[in-house]
Order: sequence, then C-alpha cells, then structure tokens
Amino acid sequence: MWDSAGLIYSGTYTEVVNTNAPMDTIPYWFRGTRLNFAENILFSADGNDPSRTTTRNKEDSKIAVTEVREGNTEMRNMSWGEVRRRVGLLSNAMRARGVKKGDRVAVVASTSFDTFICFMAIVSLGGLFSSSSTDMGSKGILERLLQIRPKFLFADDWAVYNGKTTDLRPKIAEIVEGMKVVQEFEGVVLQPRFAGRPADTEGVPRAMKLEKFVEAANGDEKLVFERVEFRDPFIVVYSSGTTGIPKCIVHSVGGVLISMLKEEKLHKEMGPDSVMLQYTTTGWIMYLVSIQSLVSGSRSIFYDGSPFVPSPQAFLSILSTQRVTDFGTSPRFLHELQKHNITPRKDFDLSALRSVCTTGMVLSNALFEWFYDTAFPPSVHLRNISGGTDLAGCFGIMNPLEPVHVGGCQGPTLGTRMEVYDSLIESGPGRAVPDGEPGELVATASFPNQPVFFWGDESGERYHSAYYARFPHVWTHGDFIQYHPVTGQVLFLGRADGVLNPSGVRFGSSDIYSVIETHFLEVADSVCVGQRRPQDSDESVVLFLKMKDGERFTDGLVERVKRKIGEERSKRHVPRYVFETWDIPATVNGKKVELPVKQILSGKIVKPSGTLANAQSLQFYYQFAKVEEVLQKMKEEKERRTKSKL
Repeated sequence: MWDSAGLIYSGTYTEVVNTNAPMDTIPYWFRGTRLNFAENILFSADGNDPSRTTTRNKEDSKIAVTEVREGNTEMRNMSWGEVRRRVGLLSNAMRARGVKKGDRVAVVASTSFDTFICFMAIVSLGGLFSSSSTDMGSKGILERLLQIRPKFLFADDWAVYNGKTTDLRPKIAEIVEGMKVVQEFEGVVLQPRFAGRPADTEGVPRAMKLEKFVEAANGDEKLVFERVEFRDPFIVVYSSGTTGIPKCIVHSVGGVLISMLKEEKLHKEMGPDSVMLQYTTTGWIMYLVSIQSLVSGSRSIFYDGSPFVPSPQAFLSILSTQRVTDFGTSPRFLHELQKHNITPRKDFDLSALRSVCTTGMVLSNALFEWFYDTAFPPSVHLRNISGGTDLAGCFGIMNPLEPVHVGGCQGPTLGTRMEVYDSLIESGPGRAVPDGEPGELVATASFPNQPVFFWGDESGERYHSAYYARFPHVWTHGDFIQYHPVTGQVLFLGRADGVLNPSGVRFGSSDIYSVIETHFLEVADSVCVGQRRPQDSDESVVLFLKMKDGERFTDGLVERVKRKIGEERSKRHVPRYVFETWDIPATVNGKKVELPVKQILSGKIVKPSGTLANAQSLQFYYQFAKVEEVLQKMKEEKERRTKSKL
C-alpha cells in the first residue's frame, strides 16, 4: 500500500511494523518517514521523487471545493490555487502569532470554506485540529476544550439551520468565559458566515475578526509545510461513552493518511473525476471523510444546513446540478425519502452518480430493497459502512469487486484483522465464534490507524480501559456483529454499550446524566437508553427519572428537563420519551446498568446477570417495549382524572 499510495513524504523506513509487538503497545508503523497531512491534501506527489510536490490532478484553475448553503440559496466554488493561497496566508498568520508544532487550535464552525482553510492551516504547521459543530451547547464544547487547552478558537459568528439564522456570539462569549482557566488560550477568531458581512466582536471578550487575524501574515501566501513523524498527532476527535467526560482521541498523520488512501483508492475507486457530497457536521468523524476525498484530486462539496429545508428535493437537486459521483448520507435521510414517496431516479438526472454511502446507524433490510427497487438507478453502488471516530476509518466497508447483498456491510476493511469473539466471555482470553454466530467485534492485530493516545491520559489508563481491558492485547470495539457464512458480509447488530444513536447522531448517556445531576436536585437517579425494535426505522432516546422521596414527577418537570438538555447539549440530544421509574438496575457495587434496559425496551427477553443487586427491577421496563400502549394508557388515565375533577 505504501508503494502505491502516492504519499508525499521524506525519510526512509527499515521495517513496516514490528509484528511481534502486542497491539496494545501501539506499535510504530513506517518509523523513519516524515509527512504532513495538509501537504498531501493540497498537492500530489511527484512520481519520480515522493519528497517533491506537484499540482498534477490538482491544477491551480481546477475547482477543489464547492460550498452550498441550506436551500441552495448560495453556492460558491474555490479552485486549488485559491485554496493554497488562502491556506498559505492563514498559516503564516498563525505562525506569526505563535502557533507551532504540537499546539491545539479548535473550531466551532460549519462545513464552510473558512473551516476547511483553518483545518489545513493548522495541520500545515504540525498543529492539532479539533472541531465542534455550531449546534452543540457551550457546556459540551467546554468539556472538550478544557481538556485539550487550545491556543486559539476559530468560531463562526452566525449559524444557518432549518430556516433559521442564529447569532452564535452569546454562546462563544460563554465559552471564552469558561476558558479563563486555560493559560495557553489566547483568544477567539470570529469567522464571517456571510461573505463580506462579518459581525462585530461586541460582547465577545478576547475576540478579533478573521480579517484582522490574517494581517499578521503581511500578505505572505507562501506555503511551508512542517513534515512530522508518521505517528505524530494531527487531529483530536471525541467519543462519549456512558460515563464521564468525552474521550479526546488523538490520531496520527501517517496512520490516517495511509488508511484514507487505502479507502479512497481501493475500496471507493475515487479519482480526479470524482465529485463527493458528504452530508455531515464538523462535530462528526464524517467531516474528515468530506476532506479526505480531496487526497485523490476529487472535488468535495460542503453543504451547510438542513437537508430537509426547504425540501429534500432541493437538497437532492445538488446531485444533478453538480454532477455528484459519490453521495454520503444517513439511513435516516433515506428513510425520510421513502416515507414521503420521493423517488430520486425519477425526479433527477443521476447519470453521474456512482455510489451512495450510508453510515451512523444500522441500515434496515427494507431500505436496501427500496434503494434498488424504487429509489436509485441499479448501477449505483450502495455502500453501507461502519467504523467511526475511534479509528478514523472503517471496520465494515464497501467492496467494488463483489455483489451487494441485503443487510450490513459488504465485508471487512483491508489490512485490519477483524474477528468476532464470544460475547459471553467477560474477561480473559477471548474465543472466536464461527461465521454466522453473533459476537463482539474485535481486532486482533495492530493496524496503522489505531489512535496514538488520549489527550490528558498520561498513564494510558483510559486508553487501555476503552479498548483492551476485556481481552488481553485485543481491541474490543463495542459493536455486536456477525459474519454471514455464505456471502462474507458483516452484519452490525447494535452497540454493546450505552452509546446513543438517534438519527445517526452518536452521544453518551453521560451527556444526559450531567444535565440532570446539575439542574434537577429533585431527581434521585436516572437511566437513559436507546430503543430500536425490529419494526423501528430509527433509534429513540428514552429517559427514566427516579424521584427523591417527597418529590413529584410532573409534565412540567418533563418539559424543563427536555428544554435544559436542548440548551446545554443540543436539540438532537433531547429524549423522545421521559418516564418515571421506581428503581434503576445496578450492580452490587452500585453502578447503574443500562444494557439490559436497552435490550428490554428493544423487544428482547433478558436473563438477569448475577452481578445485579436488584434484578427484579428489570420487570418494570418490559411494558415499555410497547411504548405506544403505555402512552395510550397514560392519556386515558389523564382524561379520567380530568373528568373526575369536573
């Protein structure tokens, strides 16, 4: 792969990797080589000398990126030459203001030109990039930033979503206030979301406009790249589990570059004639995917806003007008098209379209059938993938050489030893199960895109606990999967932990618990799980509240809980259902247990573990597997009480 990838690098290696080193030691790959992420995105390698760059496939006049705003109200193009000029200017301004290798620079921004330029400028210097979407609450953003302690924060001044324009400056001011304790933090740079109309910095302390920040470059647009070691870090991404603050997962320059080239060239067959539209926010790992397609000289379209405003048809028209070859979306979006009887192949010219990629949640069998029977041309490759933040890549992925079968992913990614372990083994050496049997997704040999560390985890304890505590020297990913015994496809059956995944937006139950514990003292305890039954097209977040003695569970409390979660996290975090509970299952050590509740709500019969201190508590939750009936009974009871009062 190294020989054919076309990476721009210097140095040499004597060993690809030490195959005798346990994978939990995070072995070095291609030690002795040096490269830069931005250089590989913005240029191609000279075929005769990999240490030299060329504009082959990335000529100055060729369009590199296109920006589209919600409803197609504004569309702009930027050429490779203009991208390089702007990256050079911003990186030189950052250098003049003291940004250097190893510094963290964060953004709270949309998928815009400015965010992309900022990303490239930071990593061109050897810095670390961190991104959060504009719909995140200030507390959630601060939980990230206070850990990585960035030097600067680049933030949009306005956000556009769902037909509304929101002034972000009050939120940014809250974040700056919270960053007072970070000595390294020098201030915030406001990016103008509307070209030529930057908002003023009034009310935002320690802030300056982007145009003022770049003055430090004195007009110098020359690009200078800091080549770093293969395993040096370049990006911090975040994954929230069921307890505690988000994990700050740090990925290496070389590991991500060689993994993405493997995916782009071999699994996706992307090239200079490809046009990628990946719908994503900057707070999701798929934002990196929208950037990585550029490594092959493709054009990438950045879309900012809701794909449903003013209509899904308006969004889909981009596939036709921009001659999109590769479209990345979610099962939820496809389900909405199906629900509203929208047929893209009848309504739009999709002659350029080669593939549709879905991820973020399980793609139902019915949507596989609908995709080919009704919605898209039969020549389009439906690519269902799974992997994610933890590896900045895929475990289950597309394969252009084999047929697409209903369900799951076509197969495993190349170069990663993926196996299925017996899920009943809780610790100690694991055991692989035969194809066709479900179990835990594990990786049993090192792969280049293993994260190199967690930020702030000097001892490595959090890293080890996240992936290696269950099976010695084996990566445990947290997904239930099985290999199909005939086709070899990988069927993803759901998460093995408490990660919530409504509409493909992943977050941890701890995000909800922290809001409850901080603002609702009348609540003694809570449990938050995802519900997805066989008949459900999406996952619903269900929150149960256990009240303190003497406190009442009321409709007003439910409204306040939902409102506060929306304010502090995002509207996407708000539970669909909030119910009262009398008891919450917990272990003998007092740790609340989510997985049995999740399985019960999803229609399964659960055999209580011997570690539960109150196994009888599970019986209460079985009624909610038919949540519609519970809601109907509650409605009837409320009507009865109203009549009795009258």
